[in-house]
Amino acid sequence: MLKTWVVVPTCLPLVHRRCHVCASEHFRTNGKFRVNAHHKLIDAWLLALCTACGETTKLTVLERVNVRSIRPELLDRLYGNDPGLTAKLLQDPVVQRRNRIALDWDNAWCLDTGGSDHTDCEVIDVSVRFAARIPVRPTRLIAEGFGLSHAEVENLLTEGSLVSAVRLSSRLSSDFTFTLKR
Repeated sequence: MLKTWVVVPTCLPLVHRRCHVCASEHFRTNGKFRVNAHHKLIDAWLLALCTACGETTKLTVLERVNVRSIRPELLDRLYGNDPGLTAKLLQDPVVQRRNRIALDWDNAWCLDTGGSDHTDCEVIDVSVRFAARIPVRPTRLIAEGFGLSHAEVENLLTEGSLVSAVRLSSRLSSDFTFTLKR
């Protein structure tokens, strides 16, 4: 029996970056952009607030880019504070590297198993899809999906009852499959 699970973001992740005011390490984005034009050049930043003191920081999205080289739809989304664009830009590796940030996905995702019961099958094939690049350990997903403890999942791995082509003990953010034999 083949089941499909989906890892879905429930909200925007926290931005892991040190605050220069209070030394906290987390910022929350609310989808607000600041756009500044200098004649034919444009700058755009994503605004983020410190979770401890509320200090605002700017995450560079565009820096001194010619206005004519930017698609009009992108400009409209920046001016409109599009939350979908915020999620897309936060996951962009170029934006993360440029701003020296990492994303903290704790409590920002959920696992959709389709609500079906798995206990009546002897062999279960599960395909796990990611709706966004959320790094998570497959053993955590398996434990949550089947209602098991982490130790029970580790026991299934050592017994050989849990099989996959990918390493289940490291973090993954791409689709994978596994088989559970009971």
